[in-house]
Amino acid sequence: MKRTLILGLLLSLSTLALAQTGTWSGKLDVQGTKLALVFHLNEENPTIDSPDQGVKGVPIQVERTETGKVIVKVPSIGASYEGQWLGTQINGTFKQMGMSFPMTLTPGEEKLNRPQTPQGPFPYAQEEVSFTNGSAVLKGTLVLPQGYTRQTPVLIMVTGSGLQNRDEEIYEHKPFAVIADAFAKAGIATLRYDDRGFGEPTGDIISCTTEDLKNDALAGIELLRGRFDKVGVIGHSEGGTIAFMLAAEKKADFVVSLAGMVVSGAETLLWQNRITFLSAGFPETTVNAYCKLLGEAFEARVAGKAAPSAQNTDLPEALKQNYSAAVMQMMTPYMKYFLALDVRPLLPGITCPVLALNGTKDTQVECTTNLDALRSGLPAGAELVPVEGVNHLFQHCATGAATEYRDIEETFAPEALSEMLRWLSDLK
Repeated sequence: MKRTLILGLLLSLSTLALAQTGTWSGKLDVQGTKLALVFHLNEENPTIDSPDQGVKGVPIQVERTETGKVIVKVPSIGASYEGQWLGTQINGTFKQMGMSFPMTLTPGEEKLNRPQTPQGPFPYAQEEVSFTNGSAVLKGTLVLPQGYTRQTPVLIMVTGSGLQNRDEEIYEHKPFAVIADAFAKAGIATLRYDDRGFGEPTGDIISCTTEDLKNDALAGIELLRGRFDKVGVIGHSEGGTIAFMLAAEKKADFVVSLAGMVVSGAETLLWQNRITFLSAGFPETTVNAYCKLLGEAFEARVAGKAAPSAQNTDLPEALKQNYSAAVMQMMTPYMKYFLALDVRPLLPGITCPVLALNGTKDTQVECTTNLDALRSGLPAGAELVPVEGVNHLFQHCATGAATEYRDIEETFAPEALSEMLRWLSDLK
């Protein structure tokens, strides 16, 4: 009997350990935005993926206890997860930067439907290339259409803000891959590249600013000039801002802006905050007071002064905490530069052809304000197109909120692709 009990206990512990291996996935809820995480709890080389952000294979450390507890540490991002195995799921908490989020893991990995993602074999060539800007080594994919020559138009593709891969991947959407595929089939070459620091620790990502990111793109332009006569820039969001900066410096022969930020970073962030908190149900008077305080903090940061305190205001505690987090984020060199960044004074100096597309349901870069700024500042001849019913990612959507991005199957609106292809064909 004793031997049977001991054997039964050993079998139970063996089953417990086995149940905590393999692939488990869950979703973080960060202020209404769902972020999927996938844990590969293998005995050798365990890793974590964030497929929604295009990040895969990040090394982790896994500890298991005899009581079914699973402890996961992610040293590279200062994060951890601790959960209790309950047979068909693991219930626990994900922690990072002093914040905690409940997260339940279930076996396997959710596969999202992304019908527009290009699938091979491809009727064009692709080359892996690299180029440098100081200590930053940028790696990318050069897509070459059939029969290309030096006269073939080529565009370097510049991502929006945040660390992103060459496909500008988010929630398994790969908009830059979709665009590059459509362009190549129409006889247009592209170079898309991973942001500095993505995948490999090359290039300063702590103290870099949009100016540095612009010079990363410029290094790519210089690479392309060795093989092509007409080099343009296509940029999304902050990448659109960079496209205008390069055009003003006469470094680009033509530019395409996708939801490019034209007004200042401070104006853009204030608008984003206003939309977000009104949508969250805060009274307009409260949102006005919060945005007034945030605007004063932005001005102080740009001027190198201390931000005002929220402690003696009548703001709700949730907004006070959000304000404190925002003030902390402002302390980076990137944010100081971004807040003051305003390309409107540069627009009269842009003489190359310009196409600008903005979604009418964009809740990150407001369509009308930014297109109006381009209309007032650019010389005559630029094409400025509001794309009806699409969000910041150029997906057809209901509200335009970022919380919809993941659940929409469409990666990039076909009419926006067609508009770009029509415009580019006229440049040939």
